[in-house]
Amino acid sequence: FDPSAYPDPECRALRDALARLHGVDSTCVLPGNGSTELIHLIPRALARPGEYAVALGPTFGEYEAACRLAGLKVVEVRATREKGFQWDMDEVCHVLAEESPVLLFLCNPNNPTGVYLDRRAVLRLLDAAPDATLVLDEAYAPFVAAPWASSDLAASGRVVVLRSMTKDGALAGLRLGYALAREDVVQRLRAFQPSWSVNAAAQAAGLAALADADHLTRARAEVRRAVAYLREALLEMGLYVAPSLANFVLVEVGDAPAARLALLRRGLCVRDCTSFGLPSFIRIGARRLPDCQRLMAALPDALGRGGVAVSHHG
Repeated sequence: FDPSAYPDPECRALRDALARLHGVDSTCVLPGNGSTELIHLIPRALARPGEYAVALGPTFGEYEAACRLAGLKVVEVRATREKGFQWDMDEVCHVLAEESPVLLFLCNPNNPTGVYLDRRAVLRLLDAAPDATLVLDEAYAPFVAAPWASSDLAASGRVVVLRSMTKDGALAGLRLGYALAREDVVQRLRAFQPSWSVNAAAQAAGLAALADADHLTRARAEVRRAVAYLREALLEMGLYVAPSLANFVLVEVGDAPAARLALLRRGLCVRDCTSFGLPSFIRIGARRLPDCQRLMAALPDALGRGGVAVSHHG
């Protein structure tokens, strides 16, 4: 790409490539400056101040932040540790009936718990919220062993599917994501998007990532090995590990800020989940197996020196 030239404001080559990948028309694809930009466009374009949004939590905080900036009221339906962070679907449907939201946010698989709802459960959510647009954030779906296809739901006009190429394409520093939705919904989102939102380097990197299908196959296999290793090692330590189908695990360590700090001092970084409302949990991302082994070798000492209580799994 030529860094001295403006990027294509329509992202035509990238949109065409993504459309081929998902079997949709290119008019149903909207690239963005990371999926976070698209999350912030959605409440501005598809809702009005004072209306309600529901988020299935604990989950990514940008959903609530974007809605509140747009003047929406946000209700979170939280899953609990006691139920393995699986949502009580009867409770969720009851809240949807009570609040009549115009937006419903589901991260699938969920960040930070790794819970992955099947198609039947998602269709039940749509039935329970007939006036809502479902924002189906599939940022981590490429790492699921057997994900179900959602592009037909996007074609219905009631679902916006979000994908983040920064995860599976390892492009976090470039910021690149995209939305799949019916053409009229894409146009409404596009009307709120700044010009030249996706820079030329991100567009070129996205095309390169899409052309290297073997990378994702290799990465998915590596992730599965790493997650299986982490889960087994953490359980052997007597820690509670939430079931996860994503490329990370959620583990209870007692004092998450202290655990993160103790590991940082050893050159290791994990996510303190206090911002998710889970101050006793850390999220560990799956890296190459030697990196995971290094983390697990340091973790017992880090937890002990940090005065972190170890909770037994059940």
